[in-house]
Amino acid sequence: MSTLHTVNKSPFTDNCLHSCLLLCTNEDALLLIEDGVYGGTSQSPCAEDIRAKIQLGVSVYALKQDTLARGELQVLEGITLIDDKDFVRLSCEHQCIQSWY
Repeated sequence: MSTLHTVNKSPFTDNCLHSCLLLCTNEDALLLIEDGVYGGTSQSPCAEDIRAKIQLGVSVYALKQDTLARGELQVLEGITLIDDKDFVRLSCEHQCIQSWY
């Protein structure tokens, strides 16, 4: 069963992203939203873990509006910036949605 994982907390202040990455499989997708988009930068404490998950086939996304609102962050290679319409599409494509708060 594929899962869309959404993370809204910064990895600089919370362990949600780290915990999420431990459970993500190659059938899953990860969407970074709100302050969670900080997790998709090269300075993130989870940057290497995200790169490894991308290599294993986990699809990783970040909401474009949220990256722009935080100073147009440069996300890691392999992370796709999406809009709200894409968020809805991803929600429909996966059998389960797990929000990490």
